[in-house]
Amino acid sequence: MGFDRAGWLRGVRREPSPNCDPRPEQPVELLVLHNISLPPDEFGSGDIFALFGNRLDVTRHPFYRTIEGLRVSAHFVIERDGRITQCVPIHQRAWHAGVSSWQGRERCNDYSVGVELEGTDTAPFTSDQYIALTALAMQLMAELPLAGVAGHSDIAPGRKTDPGPHFEWPRFWRSIRLN
Repeated sequence: MGFDRAGWLRGVRREPSPNCDPRPEQPVELLVLHNISLPPDEFGSGDIFALFGNRLDVTRHPFYRTIEGLRVSAHFVIERDGRITQCVPIHQRAWHAGVSSWQGRERCNDYSVGVELEGTDTAPFTSDQYIALTALAMQLMAELPLAGVAGHSDIAPGRKTDPGPHFEWPRFWRSIRLN
């Protein structure tokens, strides 16, 4: 593993998203964890990448009409089997956090990396996902001056709930040796 000069992680699948832009000149200090499933509460459709690539077929599921035209992305997606896919280079700003604040600083997209775990608020994540997330987090900590990790719910309280009540924070902290 390791990142190339353009900010792509070597050895993982790439599904480039157009939903990104240049970052402002400031260090990337925050890792933000999310969950996503498309359709809701279903896994393995591949529609996460269709959404991030602005090619989601809104006729495939009734829920998709409610997100038609949404332009979002994340740097990484970790599927249920632990496969990591990168959608945005780490040196670019992905559009994952929306209206957000961390330690009094607004606009978390400007200084964060977003990781989407394929999951929901209603189901546990897989061991393969925790293993992959740990490996990814360690690579990011080696590359970037990360000062913290937060859930989307932490940076957008009241608006977002992910990564959700089934995310095992103590397990994650132990795995990256932060406690």
